[in-house]
Amino acid sequence: MQKQPVLLIITGMLVILGLIILHETYAYRGIYISIRRSSRWLVYGFTIMWFLLVIMQWGGMTLVGINFQKLRTENPKILTIGVAFFFSMLIPKLILSSFHLIDDIRFLVTKLFTGKPSAGGTMVSRNTFLTNIGQASAALMFGSVLYGVTRGKYNYKVKTVRIEDDAIPVAWKGTKIVQFSDAHLGSFMENFEDVQRGIDLINSLDADYVLFTGDLVNNVSTEAEPWIETFKGIKARKGKFSVMGNHDYADYGMLSEEERITSRNRLKEIEAEMGFQMLNNENVQLENGGEIIDLIGVENWGDSFRRSGDLDAAMVGTDPNRFQILMSHDPSHFVKKVSGQTPINLTLSGHTHGMQFGVEIPFLNFKWSPVKLKYKYWDGLYAEGPQKIHVNRGFGFLGFPGRVGMWPEITCLELV
Repeated sequence: MQKQPVLLIITGMLVILGLIILHETYAYRGIYISIRRSSRWLVYGFTIMWFLLVIMQWGGMTLVGINFQKLRTENPKILTIGVAFFFSMLIPKLILSSFHLIDDIRFLVTKLFTGKPSAGGTMVSRNTFLTNIGQASAALMFGSVLYGVTRGKYNYKVKTVRIEDDAIPVAWKGTKIVQFSDAHLGSFMENFEDVQRGIDLINSLDADYVLFTGDLVNNVSTEAEPWIETFKGIKARKGKFSVMGNHDYADYGMLSEEERITSRNRLKEIEAEMGFQMLNNENVQLENGGEIIDLIGVENWGDSFRRSGDLDAAMVGTDPNRFQILMSHDPSHFVKKVSGQTPINLTLSGHTHGMQFGVEIPFLNFKWSPVKLKYKYWDGLYAEGPQKIHVNRGFGFLGFPGRVGMWPEITCLELV
């Protein structure tokens, strides 16, 4: 009975190894096919360099995986460099191998159905336009990933979003609410100067309110200690508010329950020292010109993550006839618990990061990220009937130490 799980593990490992070998072989051939007629020294040199990089990439990632917890706490810089190197190699090679695999299929099908010559009277070329497109795309992606792990992760963008709703009180029209999310301070490794540019952008917006929608840290509150003064410098004319994200509970490390509770309590203190009032399943009434709106904040509630959020408790004392804003870290909360079930007008979330990887073409109103396959609402403003949700793609980064196409975001919400 015990042999079956072992067999499954061995089979799974062999399948993964086979896929890696197939991927690396096709990626290698995607370039080799263009240089195979060059001098043998160039071919030998390229081959040796390629396989050295393969060993460094997969061997290094294996060591990172084995020592992940130790590296994360004792040497995060080595962890960041290792992960950055792995993905900088992996993503362009995936493009290269995919194009060459498609080209191989095209070649075999053409040869099978047409015999020796092609329609043009010559043999089917093995150095095709398709392969060349794959090489160019891989080179472009390598440059994009390299930029993403060096400068792209600090390429802060301000997005202005108009919130139009008849329920907004007249006195609140023109109010500026700045939302940012997912700071993940443990990933910045004390790069204060780079992060300060993002803080300066927030302050340049002259916000009435600044709302932070969770994930201040990656895992433990100590990551935020060096950043207290920096984030204390965030300015809001009328108030700064925050909620907990799934990473703020210290659930992802090798910690005892007592250590987790200590970390959570300290994180709440740190956010208070930064000037944020944290709303843990509670609400406040915000007044402007004699007119009130409800600001509601819940702890993290996620479809696939911690469910500490208690929306019923958070809404005690609110007025369904008033304009209501909910701060809830995970956008799946809106889908499962808010939309069509509450009078909440606007929900503000984060969590998805836009997967830190995607494509956005603003003038075509086009954006895509793989995270779209998991989350119905993953970036930007959406409406379900009279209710709206805005998902901020995040200020920081986690896991992959960079951003490609999905730049860090600061949202300026204008009530109109």
